[in-house]
Amino acid sequence: MAKKLKLDIKKTILIGFGFMSTSIAWAIYDPYITKILNAVLTSNPTINAWSASLIERFPALLEFSKAQGNEAFTLVPLFIGIIMTFDNIFGVIFQPTFGKLSDRCRSKFGKRRPFIFLGAPVSALIFALIPLVFLKMGSLPILMTTVILFVFTMSLWRAPVVALMPDLTPSELRSEGNAIINLCGGAGSLVGMIAGTIVTAVFSMIYGKGNFEEVQTYPYVFLIGSVVMVIAVFVLRFFVHEPDSRLKAVADHREAEAIAKAQKEEKARRKANKLSKGERISLVFMLAGLFFLFCGSNAITTFFALFAEEVLHKTTAQATFLMAVFAVCSMAAAIPAGKLGKKIGRKKTILIGLALFATLSIVYFFRNSPALNWMIWILLVIGGVANMLITVNTLPLVLEIGGQEKIGTFTGYYYTATFSAQIAAPIVFGIFRMFSGTYSTLFVFSPIAFIISLLCILFVKHGEAIPDDLIKEAEMADD
Repeated sequence: MAKKLKLDIKKTILIGFGFMSTSIAWAIYDPYITKILNAVLTSNPTINAWSASLIERFPALLEFSKAQGNEAFTLVPLFIGIIMTFDNIFGVIFQPTFGKLSDRCRSKFGKRRPFIFLGAPVSALIFALIPLVFLKMGSLPILMTTVILFVFTMSLWRAPVVALMPDLTPSELRSEGNAIINLCGGAGSLVGMIAGTIVTAVFSMIYGKGNFEEVQTYPYVFLIGSVVMVIAVFVLRFFVHEPDSRLKAVADHREAEAIAKAQKEEKARRKANKLSKGERISLVFMLAGLFFLFCGSNAITTFFALFAEEVLHKTTAQATFLMAVFAVCSMAAAIPAGKLGKKIGRKKTILIGLALFATLSIVYFFRNSPALNWMIWILLVIGGVANMLITVNTLPLVLEIGGQEKIGTFTGYYYTATFSAQIAAPIVFGIFRMFSGTYSTLFVFSPIAFIISLLCILFVKHGEAIPDDLIKEAEMADD
């Protein structure tokens, strides 16, 4: 009898340090970069001149903006939205490229770690420079150059750091390994979200509350993300051992030949195993549902700090703390969401999550007094749970439509839909905000997207897991 394999949890957690560091960086990047861009773009003479020129050509824009309660019309929200898509655009373009390059890498440090050893320290340095460029120079071209360099260097090592766990984990243990890696990522996001609160508390102790400006804390918040990236490099260098990929070259070549033969056979089998018309329709509606779902959720994560400043009168640190509450509630609901999806079905669970999220957002938007701003806590707590009801069940549903033979292909479909949404959402909401004149409309835009997503998913008729009793009947029939 073969010995049952057991996941090396300690090693998997150490591998997870790499993914954790990227999660911390992005949790800091979204809220703080939007605030920095808002400050720089608002004072930029070129953007102001373009806004004035547009108003001169189309006076109705200013009249419409004033009707929404604004004194002026500005293109700033649109440009913030465009710039905030850069990381996703770079991800779509460069991550697959560097992932493939890491597959072919031959070094004594293995295939993946050389990219991490190069990319992470450079990313850490550039990340720390972003707030310094903002505070010391205030130049939009230099700031944009720094931001673009950061998102590029991050794309250099994001795919390799994700691929490291599957490389070092037996295939039958990868689901367990992925759960731990995602938990590390969630912990990293949480640290990134409360980093501003921690730095603000330290400043209050040193200088006294109210004796410093929030922007003074920015370099230290970014420094936390940079330090963690450097620590991750040391952990992966000295505590995670990836096989020398030079020694594996010959074996890999033989294995590649065997794989190529198997893929040829697989291709012929897949050709014969096409989706039915109903499955194709379900796939199209599911991918459309994913697109609108991520449009709604990405708009919230991207612009929440600006919404919190304008509507809730919160600092960036306080805004990220609010998002940390959302993240904690999401993490707490992960396992129950999976169990509920198994019990009542993935589609029903997703629809419940979307309905909850959309309803709470609409109710919050239509509160009739600033005194009811405390309702944001209800939205974040229950919304965090609703978010996980959706997230945990969407990818399995998509993969189930394709079946076991097409997992890789359908994972690609899934990420194409979600990345496309994350590119589109900041731009579309930037335009939405430009005309509406207030970030409160974030909770009009997002529920509209959630409702469209819900309507799309109503047309999905495939993708549920095969019930256990049917599996047992099939096994008994085979026996």
